Amino acid sequence: MPPKRKNKVAENSKKPNSPRISLKELAAHLGLSPTSLSIVLNDAPAASAIPQETKNRILEAAEKFNYRPNYFARSLRAQRSFTLGVIVPELSDGYSAMVLNGVEAALSKEGFFYLTASHLHRDDLLEHHPKMLLERQVEGIIAVDTPIRFHTNLPIVTVSGHDEIEGVTNVILNHQHAAELGVGHLFTLGHRRIAFIKGQDFSSDTEVRWETITMAANKRGIKLDEALITQLEGDIPSPEIGYIAAQKLLSNKKPFTALFAFNDISAIGAIRALQESGLRVPEDVSVLGFDDIYAAEFHNPALTTIRQPLFEMGSL
Repeated sequence: MPPKRKNKVAENSKKPNSPRISLKELAAHLGLSPTSLSIVLNDAPAASAIPQETKNRILEAAEKFNYRPNYFARSLRAQRSFTLGVIVPELSDGYSAMVLNGVEAALSKEGFFYLTASHLHRDDLLEHHPKMLLERQVEGIIAVDTPIRFHTNLPIVTVSGHDEIEGVTNVILNHQHAAELGVGHLFTLGHRRIAFIKGQDFSSDTEVRWETITMAANKRGIKLDEALITQLEGDIPSPEIGYIAAQKLLSNKKPFTALFAFNDISAIGAIRALQESGLRVPEDVSVLGFDDIYAAEFHNPALTTIRQPLFEMGSL
């Protein structure tokens, strides 16, 4: 009879229910101190002083034995959660998504994680979500286009927040410069009958953006006709709200040659309404958006827009 073959088990395989290897056990296996392993595995600044050969040994052993740092033990030792809370209106629109991209890029470099909560412009969630984040021991809160209705001693940063609140840092756009660019662009193209779509009442930027647009228009002698001014309604993050707003403008039967929309999402919806009414964009009506979301460049026709550095605002 041929000899029985023995089943070989890979050295680095671990049974699903086998105990996890600890940092001390991994350090003993390598003949190094747990501190050295911790520095390398957490990519701490002091890791630069450890020879690359040693770092390679540590990383290879960690992978071989499927070592995972104990997050809770690390937090208890450091008395830190290494986590921030981020509150946004909702996640599906281009604005919030681009800001979050910047937040994530900056935090990942610092070894931080973040928890995201969407309040959907609901008063109950605006009150509930900050409490939940604080209970989870976040070290700070970033509020994106979100009013601050809570009190905490933690650092708070708002993106597009305009209220002066003690302990809160506001990251805001230079709206005066943006208005000058937008209105100035349309004025240079020869437009004098310009329609405007204002933002919703709940948006942090609605008031300041309209104030600066009004100033830029008055500076150039452009008359603001109430029949050519409308406002976004509803909180759905869809071009539909821009479509409805443009239909209202068209129903007034007042001709206009340009449309300055509150954001790119509403501008895309407005273009649809204009085209359905038989107007060509940009031949008959020039449309200007705001934000420069990813979809703006690939819309047909391509959308002219004021770029808001959303990624950079999030990474600050």
